[in-house]
Amino acid sequence: MTWPGHVLVAGASGFVGRRLCAALTAAGHQVRAMTRNPDTYDGHGEAVYGDVHDAVTLEHALDGCRAAYYLVHSLDSKDFERLDAEAARAFGKAASEAGVQQIIYLGGLGSETDQLSSHLRSRREVEGLLGSAATPVTVLRAGIIVGSGGISWEMTRQLVDHLPAMVTPRWVRTRTQPIAVADVVRYLVGVLDEPRSKGRVFEIGGPEVLQYVTMLRRVAKIKKRRLLIVPVPLLSPGLSSRWLALVTDVDTQTGRSLIDSMANEVVVCDDSIKSIVTFEAMGYDEAVRTALSERDQQKTAR
Repeated sequence: MTWPGHVLVAGASGFVGRRLCAALTAAGHQVRAMTRNPDTYDGHGEAVYGDVHDAVTLEHALDGCRAAYYLVHSLDSKDFERLDAEAARAFGKAASEAGVQQIIYLGGLGSETDQLSSHLRSRREVEGLLGSAATPVTVLRAGIIVGSGGISWEMTRQLVDHLPAMVTPRWVRTRTQPIAVADVVRYLVGVLDEPRSKGRVFEIGGPEVLQYVTMLRRVAKIKKRRLLIVPVPLLSPGLSSRWLALVTDVDTQTGRSLIDSMANEVVVCDDSIKSIVTFEAMGYDEAVRTALSERDQQKTAR
């Protein structure tokens, strides 16, 4: 089946965006892949130039689109809160002017009653700004997404790969609800054009609630690696981010933003999404094995 009008994916070349473009195309949607480098884009969909930090470029990208996915962030910048707010406001305005009927945004889990990190507060602000020009927004909030190329997952994998023992701060005891990237994509596709999803916020996660330390140990077991974890309560976020930059390829600024967020428990409190998009989500071990297998296939293909 083919639906009238295009579906724009902002952030089409990213970790989730590339997979989403493929899934939408397979489902029969006319996909417009928005990227700052359309000449080198080799994914699914029609590549179109667009930059959320340059509002003038958005009019053409969104022209003729009935829906738009927003999968963009500036996490690697110290000024990410301002940049993301300005980009979301511009995108929401351009989408409204183009007659877009639905914006779908992938945000972050975290309780409103908690003292959210600057990263998670920014995600919440973006939710509101995308809809500030009256286009209905569907928000999916997720915690750690497990899949080859995802920042949080790569951080986990590389820590296990590079360190037989690690000194860890207090945040490794924080609970989270990891979800496989394939399941995130299924939810993103499932809410498209769904009237019950418009203007609503949903929480998505896998079937298990785990501490970060448990996730590290489960990955080590799957990879058959020994891992000694020594907790150090006073290891600061600044030191933690520099430590991550030394032993992984996550840059210091991105690492700092992620670590700040790891103080917040990110678990699903409302599973109402299951009444709209129904399937059995992948368990953590299966998600890890899938991510590792995908990485092996990517290395072989190079």
